[in-house]
Amino acid sequence: MKVLLDENLDHALRKLLGQHEVVTVTFMGWAGLKNGELLRAPENAGVQVLLTGDRTLNYEQNLAGRCLAVVVLSAIQLPIIKQNLAMIIAALNDATPGSCQNVDIGTFSRKKST
Repeated sequence: MKVLLDENLDHALRKLLGQHEVVTVTFMGWAGLKNGELLRAPENAGVQVLLTGDRTLNYEQNLAGRCLAVVVLSAIQLPIIKQNLAMIIAALNDATPGSCQNVDIGTFSRKKST
């Protein structure tokens, strides 16, 4: 499956997603595209899943009828992502065109120093 990493995700994630072919928004030359354009460009390039940390995308865009699936992570920090790779890969494997899956992998919090 061809997966596109949104700008808000660490590029190191490319090598961690198993058998999936993973490209980044920057590599594809789509940096700075807004939501509607960021859905059209990858669809035209044969990308099947957009992996993002943008939790508002589903509310801003109608995904019905799209060829692209969206998988949204609840956290974008690489250490949290690494701890939840199996869950993320399962969501990618289950992604279907026009769908949006939210994957709750926790959230980042800074501990107050005392």
